[in-house]
Amino acid sequence: MKFSKVLLLLMAVGLLTLAACGKDEDKTKPNEPVEKLYNDALDHLEAHEYKEAKEGFDETERQHPYSEWALKAEIMAAYTDYRSGKYDSAIGDLDRFVKQHPNNSNTPYAYYLKSLCYYDQITDVGRDQKITVQAQQALGEVVRRFPDSEYARDARIKLDLVSDHLAGKEMEIGRYYERHQDYLAAINRFRVVVEKYPTTSHTPEALNRLVECYLKLGVTSEAQRYAAVLGYNYPGSIWYKDSYSDMNGKPIPPEGPIKGTLGRFMPF
Repeated sequence: MKFSKVLLLLMAVGLLTLAACGKDEDKTKPNEPVEKLYNDALDHLEAHEYKEAKEGFDETERQHPYSEWALKAEIMAAYTDYRSGKYDSAIGDLDRFVKQHPNNSNTPYAYYLKSLCYYDQITDVGRDQKITVQAQQALGEVVRRFPDSEYARDARIKLDLVSDHLAGKEMEIGRYYERHQDYLAAINRFRVVVEKYPTTSHTPEALNRLVECYLKLGVTSEAQRYAAVLGYNYPGSIWYKDSYSDMNGKPIPPEGPIKGTLGRFMPF
């Protein structure tokens, strides 16, 4: 009698175990052809169904981890996050990809896509520019690592725009200091524009404001020097005319290349 009860108990436990296993198996998706998984995810992406697309690319990688499709799916999963505005998630995935696959044919694009994740988050000059600096660094890395690639060509264009943005921030701060008569602090900001971002659209104004600040401090020689640089590079600009007026109409001979800190500014 006791033996029968024990037997029945063991049978019941076994049935429960089999039932639980059956439920676990039901949760596991059967493997599908890799092309179907990948192309279905692409269809979701094109339809802007980003959640479904990300799941599809992740499933492609899970079911076929050692295939070339899995590597493409990793990149596309990051691109899906980029498209949906999940920049941090995309950057994390891309960092892992380039670390694990430094020589893969998709690695140059991974670096480029990471730079876009930063670039697309750049805000107006009135806000903190940490993201702008990160975009500059990431774009610069694309150019350094893959100088002859199509990604480097676009990165160079974006770097010019980033530099203009950062120069605009320096100008905003410099104007603030000048309005509050903190001329030395203003000069430091305007010099950054002239020396670090010399090819941006803000350079003529920066030179003009350096003239203004040095005149306010009574340092006429420096004011005339910057006015001469302004006249040499931008003789027809309103900023040069303004500086000429500030100098009380005194002749300002155009200067050629200047040695020292302004040497980088004068490319000819």
